[in-house]
Amino acid sequence: MMADDDKPGDGDGDTGVLTETKPKTDRPPLYKVMLLNDDYTPMEFVVHVLERFFGMSHAQSFELMLTVHKKGLAVVGVFSFEVAETKVAQVMDFARRHQHPLQCTMEKE
Repeated sequence: MMADDDKPGDGDGDTGVLTETKPKTDRPPLYKVMLLNDDYTPMEFVVHVLERFFGMSHAQSFELMLTVHKKGLAVVGVFSFEVAETKVAQVMDFARRHQHPLQCTMEKE
């Protein structure tokens, strides 16, 4: 027979709670999408691109188009890699189909 002190689970009164530590996941890097100025793409086309592909109002698009025109480039949005890559491809394809040399690029934020 076992003595009362030797019963399984009765031990020293040590009870522990097993806690799982969740690994912290890093946020994915973000990418700036930028439009570059050129001397040939009509301003109204740039406004249309900003409205269509970046969901901006006409007023926001017009202001950003002026920034691109005056400063040579402007950040038009910040997105995850996949979204930024898609936006750049859509804008470049749209500009090419309309025979405009508008350039859209992305870089890590």
